[in-house]
Amino acid sequence: MLPTERISYSPISQRPPLRLPGGARMAVWIIVNIEEWNPRETMPRTVLTPPAGGAPMPDIPNWAWHEYGNRVGFWRLLEVFDDNNIPAALAINGSAIQSYEPISRAALDRNWEFIGHGYSQKNMQKVENEAEDIAKTTDAILAYTGKRPRGWLGPGLTETWNTPDLLVENGYDYVCDWVLDDQPVVLKTRTTPIVNIPYTQECNDVAMMLIQHHKASEYADRAIDQFEQIHHDSRDSARIMALVIHPYIMGAPHRARHFRKAVEHIRAREDVVFMTGEQIHDWYLRERPDARAEGGAA
Repeated sequence: MLPTERISYSPISQRPPLRLPGGARMAVWIIVNIEEWNPRETMPRTVLTPPAGGAPMPDIPNWAWHEYGNRVGFWRLLEVFDDNNIPAALAINGSAIQSYEPISRAALDRNWEFIGHGYSQKNMQKVENEAEDIAKTTDAILAYTGKRPRGWLGPGLTETWNTPDLLVENGYDYVCDWVLDDQPVVLKTRTTPIVNIPYTQECNDVAMMLIQHHKASEYADRAIDQFEQIHHDSRDSARIMALVIHPYIMGAPHRARHFRKAVEHIRAREDVVFMTGEQIHDWYLRERPDARAEGGAA
């Protein structure tokens, strides 16, 4: 299906109001991306171009750049979550669960939500068998946590034409790849609909730091500005804001304090609640019990 066949246009100004519990006017969720980069393959991203160009293997500088995030950066960021007593969603490659088991353990001990993020870090269009990849990722999370993952984030937000269909058929309740709204929306599939939870490309450290090449403080500046605008927009109907971090990016020493600054600014507001993706999903369907039925099947 084309994107326009999966979802109809809906201006946010013409929807019935959404209400969060406890009088909160907006919800914030933070997604921590944990990836395993295969040194036998081209690195998903690079910080240093090889002197002679190309994609040499092993690519030690760029593999090690990412590895620093899982060895050091994650633990630096974890302090921010612990100090502020807020939850996170762990979007994790299925293979990374055991490769970086101490990270998985830290998330499990804190009752973070585990979200499927592909079995390895590569475009879903390049995966040999997408259905098998989704199933392997699901099984890896279930085996480790004892709970099936309910949410999915494609590596690099990538999907094939069939991804939403395959996710529903593998038992997923929501996806995050469709960054087109500040409220949950419903996507049609060939069977039952799936909910899309608001994610972000604007407050995503990959976009800011690696693609747009901003200085570290841009993360806090933009996150706070985005928060203040969405908070204003939420005066009549609840909205959702996402923050996205990768340990090898925001866990770098010169960037971590700017993530902390953004979190502490948001947490100071009493009418804002931190949630996980599955909590947002369940709240939305309580508010809109007919949403899935209205989404219909293609």
